[in-house]
Amino acid sequence: MSFEKNFVLIFFTAMGVMLGAVLAGSLAAIMVREPPLDTMLKLAREIKIWAVVTAIGGTFSTIEILESGILKGEIVVVVKQVFYIVGALAGTHLGHLIILALAGGEK
Repeated sequence: MSFEKNFVLIFFTAMGVMLGAVLAGSLAAIMVREPPLDTMLKLAREIKIWAVVTAIGGTFSTIEILESGILKGEIVVVVKQVFYIVGALAGTHLGHLIILALAGGEK
């Protein structure tokens, strides 16, 4: 898969993990009679790093690629991994902003 396709896939996967987790969590909050908006905001803050890790396919493979790229002097591989991580962070942040907009902002 090309770099651009992989980047877009990672971006939207991170955003989808964020939105899906918060949606499922808010439904669970309704079932147990908790305020869903408060639960959405709390989950949105707490799940960010897990959405990034999920989108890049786990931490160990990324760390192995970074390590081999640095030790072997393959700068292009390292730069690609950094861009993938930044893309996952951007997708997660966009998902977080969407949730904040839907929930009416931070409380």
